[in-house]
Amino acid sequence: MEKLSDPYTIRYPQIVAVADESGGLVELVEFFDCTGGAMWVKRHYAQSPLVRSVRTVGSTNRYLLSTGSADLALEGSVFPAGIAAVAVEEGEIAVTYRGLGGGGVGASVCRAGARGVVRCVSDPAGGGRLAGSTVWLPRLERVIVGIDDTDTPEEGATWTLAHNIARAVEDDRSRYLSHTIVQLYPVPYRTKNCVAIACEFATSDPEGLIRNYRDLLEEYTLSDETGMAVWRGFDPSPLEEFGCRVKRGEVSADDLAALDSEHLSVVMDGRGVIGAVAAIPFYTRYEEALALWNGSG
Repeated sequence: MEKLSDPYTIRYPQIVAVADESGGLVELVEFFDCTGGAMWVKRHYAQSPLVRSVRTVGSTNRYLLSTGSADLALEGSVFPAGIAAVAVEEGEIAVTYRGLGGGGVGASVCRAGARGVVRCVSDPAGGGRLAGSTVWLPRLERVIVGIDDTDTPEEGATWTLAHNIARAVEDDRSRYLSHTIVQLYPVPYRTKNCVAIACEFATSDPEGLIRNYRDLLEEYTLSDETGMAVWRGFDPSPLEEFGCRVKRGEVSADDLAALDSEHLSVVMDGRGVIGAVAAIPFYTRYEEALALWNGSG
């Protein structure tokens, strides 16, 4: 049996942050290893004035944060830990955590050693003390890659190829955050299940990420009708109306051409590009994404 090298610390595997163009909103993505600790944090951090919302996606908690600072009226058991400050500083995002007792351990040393942290200032923690830390993270950009039509009736599966390429292109500049299968309206020319895929990244190298993803997709797709589309930006909700239409019924290439957004680009323009674009606004919205809307809403 191995001895415990650090029995009172559980380090977060990774922390990532993306900001909107104005620098007023930040999504903080914390990868966790201890589910119980993550659920405790989710419950209590939600009380912080700067936290607009929090949700769990896979093995991550995602906090939508306003920038600024706030006094936390911390109280044991009631409000024992939270986020006290968020700042967007040129190419970095600074997040300040505070907590009491075990919440102070989580707010300090547990986050200070996470992958993705550029630097930090951390208090001694443990026992019943108030403790915390400020961590600085790279300011990253959200990129969502939509994919459709990579297989044939004989072989292949778009959802597996999209995920495997996303893993392959991940590096220190581009972190793979999520994979969402989006059920589309079952058009007659589908392979079988008629789904498209949205792969989400946080990156400091969007051009390189997109180029690498496209190169692998072109190499491994089995279809001549593959579509790949990319959204670069904090919030893809401008595509939601189009995505809903593609889930409800057949949509034409002219409908796609009518979309006008500087954040959206078509990278591979096969017939599958309609589904690729439609998948993007449903990223991490799994219940809606997987629902079959058979034309009646």
